[in-house]
Order: sequence, then C-alpha cells, then structure tokens
Amino acid sequence: MWFVLLIPLTVAAFAETTDRQTRTLPLPEGRALSIDVTVGSVRIEGWDRADAEIVIDRRVPTAADQARLPIVIDESAARIAIRAVQFDHGTDAALRAEIVVRVPRSALIDMVRVMEGRIAVTGLRGSITADLQRGPIEASDVSGRIRLETSIGPITVNGARLVAGGVLRLRTFNGDIRLCLAERPADARIMALALNGNIVSTLPLTMKDTWGPRWGEATFGAGEPVISLDVITGTIEIRSP
Repeated sequence: MWFVLLIPLTVAAFAETTDRQTRTLPLPEGRALSIDVTVGSVRIEGWDRADAEIVIDRRVPTAADQARLPIVIDESAARIAIRAVQFDHGTDAALRAEIVVRVPRSALIDMVRVMEGRIAVTGLRGSITADLQRGPIEASDVSGRIRLETSIGPITVNGARLVAGGVLRLRTFNGDIRLCLAERPADARIMALALNGNIVSTLPLTMKDTWGPRWGEATFGAGEPVISLDVITGTIEIRSP
C-alpha cells in the first residue's frame, strides 16, 4: 500500500510599506525646481497652473526603513528642492521613491538627478536638465531648452518642437536615442555623433559613416535652434514629418 504525504508549502509574500507626501507650492517665473533621487522614478508634467503639485510615494520594506530614505522638500525664494536620497550614501534598490510633479509649462527645472530608475517628461515648454545613471528617459510634447542624459539606457523623445532660443541636447553612453519631431524644422542646426553605432534619419543629413565614428549634420534656414545628439554605443534615429 502506498501512502502519499502532502506537505503544504507556505509562500511568504514580500511586504512593502508605502507612505505618500503631497505638497502644492507656488512656482512663479524665475523660481527653479530641482529633484534628487537615489532609486526610483520621476515624472514631470506641464500644466496650465502657476503652482507646482508634488506627490511623493516612498516604498520601503518596513516602516523602520523610512529613516534610511528621508524625504526632504526645501523652499527658498529662488528654488524648490526635492530630495529622496538614501542615508549615508546608500544604494539599496528596495528603498524607492516615486515622484510626480506637475508644474507650469514654462517652468525652470534646472536639475533632475536619479541614480537608478526612470525619468519621464511631458508637456513642458520651459527648461529642463536631467541626468540619469541607469535607466530610460522618455519625453513627449516638449519644447524649449531640453537637456537629457543617461549613462546606461535609452532616450526616447516624441513630439518635440523647436522654438527660438531653444536647444535639444540628448546624450547616452550606452543606449539608443530616438527623436521624433512634431513638424519638419524650417530653422535648425542638427549634429549627431555615434562613436560606436549607427545614425538613421528621415531628414537629409550630410553623413560621415564609412570608417570610425558616425557623424551626421544639417543646417536648415537660420541654423538655429540646435539639436545635438550623442551616443557612445548605440543607434541614433531621427524622424520628422
């Protein structure tokens, strides 16, 4: 006679503690905003209001771990500074901050730093400088002074518009850059460099791609604003109607 022994298996689900902070602060013209995050995501959305709405979700294994990821919002007349930086230079992937900021469309975002995670920007017409060490950057419906850089990860920009006095600078060390313009530029200076990769464009570029680094450039109309695209290893793709 055979006996079957059934042993119940208990699976311990990973428990996560989440807390949320929400602030609404005035962000008039000339007042800058900066964001610094160790691990997590940052999403910036332009809207038709004069203030900034800040929503921060902190996700940590236990409530005791909240002290390892302090959330700080500093204010001065010149700046709003948001920080979700791990204590004592930590880089624990289990300690994450997810930040959503809605700002006036013409806002000055003078620096967004994320060590690991992702950055997304939409509906911005002002200025932004963003630096991500590991992860993707996505932007849509943007214009103005846009500078996006990642060390490891792709950069994708859709619906970008060129305006007088603006600049569009995209750079990644290891990843692809994909740029889709909202309209064919009448005035622009385009410079694209791929040290170890390829350049593909629906706009006519003067290309150097027979040996060594790939280089493509073009001048339309007055030759500004500037589009500057750089990859160390990856593909640059430019598309325009």
